Amino acid sequence: MTTIALPDLGAWPALGYIGNPLDRAAHRRGEAEALFEQRDARTYLLGGELVAARKIGEWLEPLFEPAHARDLGAGSPLFLGFSDGAPRFAARFDAGRREELEAGGLFVSDLRSIATGGLLPPEHLAAIACGKALNAWHGRHRFCSNCGNESNVIEGGWRRDCPSCGAQHFPRTDPVVIMLTAMGDRCLLGRQAHFAPGMWSALAGFVEPGETAEDAVRREILEESGLLVGRVSYHASQPWPFPMSLMIGCLAEALTDEIVVDKSELEDARWFTREEATLMLTRTHPQGLFTPPPIAIAHHLIRAFVTAG
Repeated sequence: MTTIALPDLGAWPALGYIGNPLDRAAHRRGEAEALFEQRDARTYLLGGELVAARKIGEWLEPLFEPAHARDLGAGSPLFLGFSDGAPRFAARFDAGRREELEAGGLFVSDLRSIATGGLLPPEHLAAIACGKALNAWHGRHRFCSNCGNESNVIEGGWRRDCPSCGAQHFPRTDPVVIMLTAMGDRCLLGRQAHFAPGMWSALAGFVEPGETAEDAVRREILEESGLLVGRVSYHASQPWPFPMSLMIGCLAEALTDEIVVDKSELEDARWFTREEATLMLTRTHPQGLFTPPPIAIAHHLIRAFVTAG
């Protein structure tokens, strides 16, 4: 039997959008308007999937002074917290003005590309992810879901109040389970039609009402691949601001191995050996197959399976 020399995975990479260093200071949210006027206040500028930054030499600065943000047409700021006592915010800009902003000397790119390319320090990514998710929630909840009237932004963006019926609405995070299913020396990976050619990932799905994370893992695996699953263990979680989810990473043990792919959910699903998964993590697979990048929790789940062997 031929032994394949597998590549060294190196140090464990950092997971993206975690480690937010800001003090959220919930008790100060009612002071958001006054805090935005402080001399040391700064704001991130976000436009849907886009992030704007100033070019300073060879590095990027994503924080803007409030006056500069207003000059660029930024909307109402959302309070994110404090950094060493200095207030931090997120404000929306019109994504349709990207070319105009770039022509004015700003750097503008989407958050995925910024994170994958390591263009900003991790602490900025975590804070921006928070601001992006908040902005997305406000964009979808402008009107009261109880009576249909327009609601008002309260508490620095952490609440919307309806002046008509008095209902209060709070930002929501959608829980999603993402799981690496294993049986012995093999793991299950799937492909969705929108994935880049050659990319395979862990299965994932939204947690439904009245469901535990473990139950969601078992249900999603059964629905998408036809496999029965026994033990489920928690691995790690990750904020995923696309648009506003919390990825709950789990490892699952398969009880059956015959795959029946739900084509309405997946393009394909198959078993991969530990050796294949290692080559996919390092992007050295002979067929050009690969996993999601290190910023994604799927990468970490696959790596956990590989290193456990």
